[in-house]
Amino acid sequence: MKKAIAAVMNEINKPFEIREFDLTSPPKGMAKLKLIASGVCGTDIHIHRGKIPVKTPAIIGHEFIGCIEEIAEEDSKEYGIRPGDNVIVYIACPCGECLLCRSGDDANCVNMKVTNSENPEVPPHLYGGYAEYNYTPVANLVKIPAELDPKMTCVFACAGPTVVHAIELANRANCGIEKANLAVVQGLGPVGIFAVIYMASLGIRNIVAITARYNPKREEIVKKFGASEVLSLDKMGVDAVTNHVLSLSGGLGADVVIEASGNPKAVVQGMDILRNRGVYLVPGQYSDSGNVEISPQLITFKALRIIGSSQYSVSDIKTYLGFLQNNPQLHSRILSLAKEYQVDKINEAIEDAKAGKNIKTIIV
Repeated sequence: MKKAIAAVMNEINKPFEIREFDLTSPPKGMAKLKLIASGVCGTDIHIHRGKIPVKTPAIIGHEFIGCIEEIAEEDSKEYGIRPGDNVIVYIACPCGECLLCRSGDDANCVNMKVTNSENPEVPPHLYGGYAEYNYTPVANLVKIPAELDPKMTCVFACAGPTVVHAIELANRANCGIEKANLAVVQGLGPVGIFAVIYMASLGIRNIVAITARYNPKREEIVKKFGASEVLSLDKMGVDAVTNHVLSLSGGLGADVVIEASGNPKAVVQGMDILRNRGVYLVPGQYSDSGNVEISPQLITFKALRIIGSSQYSVSDIKTYLGFLQNNPQLHSRILSLAKEYQVDKINEAIEDAKAGKNIKTIIV
């Protein structure tokens, strides 16, 4: 019987174990994928550090792309996908029955489950992205257009839909993001970088990126993607950065700020640099990284619009794929952000990702 390897997390903060698993035909309703690329997300790092609890043993990894190797004929006909198609996996499983699901907001389902949470001891074993193969419900597969390179698509496979959904929530609230004169992005990981790319595509000309540590490589990258300038907190200090942002708007403040750093302290500064009636999008505070003191009066007096966003939906993935189709000039630059590791080098990949050595770490 053919076998495949996977990286199994048995304990938090411990090395992953490389194990072999039997490959079988997928159960009805599932497809067998030969994985092409799986991104190491900040969420995966938080899981490995124990900041986001999961049951172990587990094969983690939630932003991955594969080629369909086997699928039941009836499933293929029903969902319009077939062997040989490249697909992006949507791991979320909204219930479809709660108030939010029934109102079209399934990204915020109160009974949300995920496809990669099964114990790898239970057949067909390979549920997460840190593996050579994967088994996923057919309903959770989104076909990737043939003209898109799957590895390039994987670079922002999670960050892209995350940003798209946050901005979609702002649009639902009639915030007019595309009319912003000054936008600020806090953090220059994958979510922050894609936020710069996406807002630049909306026609926002003044996009300021704030980063904790000066990094000339990342500064050069985001400027090419559309940032007008990059401000480093370690070089300038919090107050100087705040004052500089305010000076760019005649003292008013930014129209929109996207928090993509994951650092709770960023929230305090984010509220300070917003103008009255400014919009604060907060998709970055995904793990429990501590608390900060804020002034609720500031929210009232500045009439701030604060929108949290923790998930995304299939429609956001499709918007992300459409964005890539419409912007082929970005493809080579996006792909250049990735550093590849084989599955059996997962522990090196995780440590490098933790150390911030790569802009995007992907398992291939």
